[in-house]
Amino acid sequence: MTDRPLLALDAFDPERVTLPHGCEVTLRRAVAMSEHTLAMGTVGRITGHPAPGRVEVTVAGRGCLDLARADVAPRTDGQLAHAVRRARVEAALLPCALARATVGSRAWNLSHEGSDHDTRGVLLWPFSWASALPPQKQGAVPDVVVSADGSHTLWEVGRTIEQALRADPNTLEMLFVPSVEHLDPLAATLFETREVFVSQRLYGSFGRYAVAQAKKLRQSLRLARHRDAVLGWLRNDDALLLDAVAARLASEAVEPSGNPKDDTLRAKQYLKQLYRSMFDQGLLAACSFEALATFARTEASAFDLPRELRPKNAYNLLRIVACAVQWLRTGTPIIATEGALRDRLLSIKRGEVDLDTALRWTDEAAADLDPARDASALPEHPNDEAAAQLLLRLREEAARRWLHAADGPWSRDGAADPRSLLR
Repeated sequence: MTDRPLLALDAFDPERVTLPHGCEVTLRRAVAMSEHTLAMGTVGRITGHPAPGRVEVTVAGRGCLDLARADVAPRTDGQLAHAVRRARVEAALLPCALARATVGSRAWNLSHEGSDHDTRGVLLWPFSWASALPPQKQGAVPDVVVSADGSHTLWEVGRTIEQALRADPNTLEMLFVPSVEHLDPLAATLFETREVFVSQRLYGSFGRYAVAQAKKLRQSLRLARHRDAVLGWLRNDDALLLDAVAARLASEAVEPSGNPKDDTLRAKQYLKQLYRSMFDQGLLAACSFEALATFARTEASAFDLPRELRPKNAYNLLRIVACAVQWLRTGTPIIATEGALRDRLLSIKRGEVDLDTALRWTDEAAADLDPARDASALPEHPNDEAAAQLLLRLREEAARRWLHAADGPWSRDGAADPRSLLR
């Protein structure tokens, strides 16, 4: 008697199964690019879903392609099995959502007509999902469901509570947006007790985190502005090696830390990030410093700042610092922005100010963090006991519905057996 296959893959069309982010695929036809053609069978990785029926595929050393879904197929049966398993799990868990909230720019009063519609929400495992697998297999039960394009996320209630207790910004904001769609009456149990999660911990998770990210952005910006200089050094001196370029970069671009060795190491890490990024964009023939040097001597030209250093990427840092200051001071968060803060955020988002200005505004807002914490209206720690009791009540209700075969996705008939989906 032979073992049952992992999945009955012949029942699935590899051209139709939703391909999750990171799935390896092969091209089903040759694809022409500006300077070369990718042959049929070229391997890439799914990195986005720009529109229905479209996929973004990144091919190492060649860049990103916007293709029809039918132009690619999972690279192996294992990749197809993973995609099918994901589709099965999501289909089983989506009906178990308790609540869903619109987040992002639409919640922050910073949206425009074409803004993305991002949502986050909470789901509750059926009793069978929480208890049917042996302890060593519990980690196989997914506690997050993310749509293929990444715009819609559902966290299982246990993960939601864990994240909220450590003051995760995304989770706390989801719990406190004014308008939440309750998909089951049980959602009220969670949202009516959301204050038990709020504490001065958000000083670190919101405020100090944003300050640290701003510092990294500022350092990366300073280094990126020296990219053309680096290419010039390499163009003018074909004997320069990685260590020599890193030492020169450290002396001219890195903010001194008091330890020259650390400064040189940071500069060397930047150089490595530079040639890796350029290789991924298809600009370099190999992922190496030598390929970067060859590029500098043969093809180098001026570059725009990389995407991660555009001003828009700093506006959320200013927003969460401002939110942390108000929440610490008053016990009430900023969700929908107003007044001068909104004006500044919109000017950053529209690209009307440079990154230096955006980061300076973040620093100005961060100056109020310590005074706000010192006089905070919030407790020092969240209410762990109340959170534990909340989770127990939710798990008990899922068990009750399963045991009594209540109507809905948490009943014995409604909830699929996770063992059949995860094999």
